Amino acid sequence: MLILTCPYCGQKSEETEFHSGGEAHLKRFGPGSTDEDFQEYLFVRENPKGVHFERWRHIYGCGKWFHAARCTTTLEIFGTYSAQTVKPPKELRDKISAKRPGWSWRTYP
Repeated sequence: MLILTCPYCGQKSEETEFHSGGEAHLKRFGPGSTDEDFQEYLFVRENPKGVHFERWRHIYGCGKWFHAARCTTTLEIFGTYSAQTVKPPKELRDKISAKRPGWSWRTYP
């Protein structure tokens, strides 16, 4: 079971308090986008083996969306941060790099 901490209200709870919203940091395309761009947005996901950035919602708490860094092989949670950020905070990226030598931040939109 995952234990997540909401970055807004600070509540630390089991994953059943939250709802997963899929991959974080996706580039969303609006009206006027090409069919290929919209198809990629709807259906193409990274699904990596290792560190993954995900969206979560604190449904039984403050109700806000946030992002979490999680390892898909060990289920280790590296940290959570605001959903309004464009990329994970430097402190979180440094923490992941320290625990996973050779890991580097992939380019996200």
